[in-house]
Formats: sequence, structure tokens, C-alpha cells
Amino acid sequence: MKSNFKKGDRIRLISMPQDPDPIPVGSLGTVVAVHDHRDWIQVEVDWDNGRKLMLSLPEDRVAIVEPNHHEPSK
Repeated sequence: MKSNFKKGDRIRLISMPQDPDPIPVGSLGTVVAVHDHRDWIQVEVDWDNGRKLMLSLPEDRVAIVEPNHHEPSK
């Protein structure tokens, strides 16, 4: 499986169904590394809420946030 994600991409979480302590839906994060495997992709993410939790794709779902997207103030 080949990833469309690259280091530095900003992403928004859509769903993380199998994690017992998931990141909240809608959370934003920055891709740190991408590991392509045969049938799945592992994406290391630094989430804006301070957590560091990997995604397993295609099971977890995220969207890339466009660079010109205006994020709400914190």
C-alpha cells in the first residue's frame, strides 16, 4: 500500500475506531513519519493536544488540511 502522506503534512482526524484511548475526532496534528507496509500504512503523528499516537491506515481515517486552511485560534 502506498501513502499520500508525507512528513510535515497537517491532518485532521476523522475516525480512530479500534484504539481504546483514541484521539478526539476533529483533532489536528502534524505527520512526523510514514511507514508503508504491504497492506497498511503506519503514520506517526504529533497531535496538537500534546499526544503522540500513530495511525494505522486504512482503518483509521484522516484528511490532509490544506496549507491555506485557517485553523481556529487556541
